Amino acid sequence: MKTNFNRWFRAPFAAMVVFMIASTSMVAQSSEESAVRAVVQQVFSQLQSHDYSSVYDSLPSSTRTRMSKPGFISALQRAQDRYVLDRIGIGKVRVAGDLAVVDTELFGRISQPFPAEGKIVVQQYLVREDGKWRVATGDNGTIQRFLKGNPSFARKFPIRAPRIYVKQNDKWVEFKGVGFKR
Repeated sequence: MKTNFNRWFRAPFAAMVVFMIASTSMVAQSSEESAVRAVVQQVFSQLQSHDYSSVYDSLPSSTRTRMSKPGFISALQRAQDRYVLDRIGIGKVRVAGDLAVVDTELFGRISQPFPAEGKIVVQQYLVREDGKWRVATGDNGTIQRFLKGNPSFARKFPIRAPRIYVKQNDKWVEFKGVGFKR
């Protein structure tokens, strides 16, 4: 009788252990994705409010080493009269170790070279340094180094060029301006 009792409870117990391990893994992954999503939203909000100093602080150390904080802030300040950021759409988040990629849509209005409503569809790449997520989008050197160190992630999520759209007759039309390569 003891053997049957063990058989009856061994399988459900094993299933419960497997479920608990899987749940813990899913919660950890969900937590990582939430942290990445929060950083992307935070940096967008900082750009929106022209808090360029904080945006600079959210860059990976390799980017900050190559670019001075005053130079970075000055470049963004010179460009701020050309566009207004309205909102961000944050899509799928994928995390693998110290690398993350987030599908985003940035919506805003441009004033130069012509006034229009615009949208940029771009993957945001983030790297984890010292336990903090840092936005590496636009720094292809840093992104390439991290992708090279994680080839399976690189195969799944290769860098895609941003796609720029303008609204014409209430429809999004891809912008392929002079000198714009895709």
